[in-house]
Formats: sequence, structure tokens, C-alpha cells
Amino acid sequence: MEQIAVTGLAVMGSNLARNFARTGAQVIVHNRTTAKTDALIAEHGGEGDFVHAASTQDMVDALDPPRRIMIMVQAGRPTDLVIDDIAPRLAPGDVVIDGGNARYTDTRRREAALRELGIHFVGAGVSGGEEGALNGPSIMPGGSPESYQTVGPLLERISAKVDGTPCCTYVGTDGAGHFVKMVHNGIEYADMQLIAEAYDLLRRGLGAEPAEIADIFTEWNSGDLESYLVEITAQVLAHVDADTGRPFVDIVLDQAEQKGTGRWTVQSALDLGVPVSGIAEAVFARALSGHPEQRAAAAGLAGPDGSWSIPDRDGFVADVRQALYASKVVAYAQGFDQITAASEEYGWGIDRGAMATIWRGGCIIRARFLDRIRQAYDDAADLPSLLVTPYFADAVADAQDGWRRVVAGSALAGIPIPGFASALAYYDGLRAERLPAALIQGQRDFFGAHTYRRVDRAGSFHTLWSGDRSETGGEASEWPRT
Repeated sequence: MEQIAVTGLAVMGSNLARNFARTGAQVIVHNRTTAKTDALIAEHGGEGDFVHAASTQDMVDALDPPRRIMIMVQAGRPTDLVIDDIAPRLAPGDVVIDGGNARYTDTRRREAALRELGIHFVGAGVSGGEEGALNGPSIMPGGSPESYQTVGPLLERISAKVDGTPCCTYVGTDGAGHFVKMVHNGIEYADMQLIAEAYDLLRRGLGAEPAEIADIFTEWNSGDLESYLVEITAQVLAHVDADTGRPFVDIVLDQAEQKGTGRWTVQSALDLGVPVSGIAEAVFARALSGHPEQRAAAAGLAGPDGSWSIPDRDGFVADVRQALYASKVVAYAQGFDQITAASEEYGWGIDRGAMATIWRGGCIIRARFLDRIRQAYDDAADLPSLLVTPYFADAVADAQDGWRRVVAGSALAGIPIPGFASALAYYDGLRAERLPAALIQGQRDFFGAHTYRRVDRAGSFHTLWSGDRSETGGEASEWPRT
């Protein structure tokens, strides 16, 4: 019988342990406090072969080599402490798996340190929440190819399946798995913000109640917008608070929280020079919502009051749907661009089509059009942007009239839609024949002698702005001409 240990038995760890046991593995379960270990076995011991480990040494001793230990504790310092406790007890060839939401830079550091000891370290992104952990998540493991030979079959067995294909595959070396999971979460931030903007527009523009909007989202979920997030949005909007009898969404404080993966995505994108404006706007929108004192002070500022007279209800609903779909495509395109850049930067060799494949089930951003994304990368492995593929180019072209009406109308009405607006700005910037960046380069050269390149000949140039304004330079530039 295959074995694996799980240490850290909060909800995610407990559910993953149960999933391993249900799918035929012997699971050694351990927690810093034994009460959680006792509770897991008492409540779910009949689901499979569990072994109670009272200590770290007991856990290690219960495993046959090569040992496989999955850590499910809080990211950051707690993870380091657990690794420091476990590593001296292991032998070369053993595998430690971090299934938490670790920052990929930490994973790279940990992988390098354990590699020196001959121990494999796998940073595995796990998406799907507590339900996914129990019934089949999407799993994104990174580490050495040899480590995946040891743990891959177990992880694939517990993952979600779509058309018989596991939603788990080898991503790349060291921090690749946690990087992809981070970008997944960034796309999730953008997707949630866009859906929230669509809800807000329908409510303000139509004066519709949440239950009515729930019906609209249910209908959308049967078409090209079909996704887990659209599905649960309909359920949240239909829910009524038991205490007040009011729509649930109306009794929830409008201050969105975050755990950090969205910020990490934006910070990484800045370092890589990749524009992920949709994800960034979603992160900043949450930050803005979390400053009620500023919002209260600004409540009296001049501007439209948000009212919007909609003469054609069905037409407006269709426009919002088009804006949502087109903006979602942009968010996913930007996320895959970031994965591409990091894969090149770190030599990970990530198969973007495979990432779309494993996101089709189990994870939070699973959506119908991931099949289209997978096909796009299967057709062209060096695809420069999802937006230039025939399917998505046509889909966004068909949606853009409604998208533009929504963005323009929202600005006139004073309704904030940073996600929709930034996605449209990115789309227009991407397709522009010429951008005003030429002026910015001129400004940079004026105040800082940063040089510029010309459209008519190669090399770097500088204008003597404080002198006779003649031009110098022309030597070969370190930047390739485009």
C-alpha cells in the first residue's frame, strides 16, 4: 500500500488526508496538538487506513522510504519551522511537499536548501478550497522531475478529473508550482472583481433586486460564461439572511479582505515587466473598499450620483454580459502572459496548455472557456497572446460594442468599474498602432539623459537638450529593434 504523511490538520490538511485515505493510501496523520489528530481519526477513521502519529519522529518512523510528507500549515515562518523539525529526521530521496499558499520565492529557497541534503522539496499549489481538498482539487506541483515520479501518482489520484484527465500535472522545477498557483489566485481576484462590477451595474442600472440578478447569473452560467464563480454568485445573490429577511448581500459589510496572493501576483508582474492591469485593479479595489474612513470623508465629493436610466432592459443585460466576458478573457490572457514571462526567466519550461487543462476542474477559476485556452496553446505553443487567437479575437470583437457602451455609460453615471475599464484600456493599448510612449521616452531623455531609439535607424540616441539640441549616439543598442 502506498503511504503518505500529512502534518497540519486544519480544514485543508484534514480534508486532503481524508482524500488520500479514500483513494487507497495509508495516511499517517500528525498535528502539533494531538487533539486534532484524535478528532480526525474519531470522526473519519472509517474512511480509510489512518495511522496516528503523536510526534514528528513517530510520523517519520511510520513511513517506508522514500518517505512522502505533506505539510499543511500556515505559509511563511510556520512552514520553515516545520521543515526545520522534519528535515534532520529524513534521508536522501525522501520527499517533502508544501501544499500551502507559499510565496514562490520561499519555495525556491526551501527547495535549494533541501536539495543540498539530498531531500526533494515539492511546492504544490492546491486550489478548490475545503470542498476541493476533500473531493478533488486542482494541484500544481513544482520540484525536481524525480520527485514527481514519487508523488505524482498519489497527487493525480486525489485530484479532480475532467473527461477522465487528472487536474494535476508536473509544472516545473523549484517554485514553478507555487508561482502558477499564485497567478491562478491573481486571476481569481480579477474574475471576482469583474463579476462584482457586473452585479453592481445590473443593480444600479436596472434597479433589480439581488434575487432577480441571481436569475440573470444563472442564465449566464448556461452559456459561454459558464464557470464556478458565476455559479456561486447566483447562489450568494439568491440567499436571504435568516435574521433580517433581507438579501444576504445587503447585510454583508462592503469591505473585501485579502490574504496576499493577489498582491504577490502584482508585485511579481512588476518585477517581470508584465502588464496585469486587470489583476492589479482588482487588488486595489479591495484595498479601496478596506478604507471606510476615507470613503466616508469623500462621500460629499462632486460627481454623478450613480443613477442610470436604462430604456432597454434586455439590451443592457446583454451589454453587461459582453463586458464581463471580454474583460474575463483579458484577465486570463494577462495571467498566462505572466506565467510565460516567469517560465522564461527561471527556465521552468511551463506548458501553458497543460495549466489550462488542470484548471478545468477542482479549482476556483474553472470555466468553460479553459478548453478554448488549452486548444489555443496546443495549436501554437509560442502564442504571443490569447487575444490574437482566432476564437478569442472574434469573441472579443463581437463583445466590444456592448463593452464600450458599459464603460462609457458607467463613467457618465459615476459608477466605478475599474476592472471593466482597465481591461478595455489594455485591449485598446495592445491593438494600437502607435502608443504615446514615444513622448515618455523624450521626457526621460530630457530630464535624465536616458536615451531613446529611433524608428528609422538602429542604436541609442540622446538629444543635448541643455545645449544646441543636436543628437548624439547611434552605437548598437542593447535592445533588439522591433
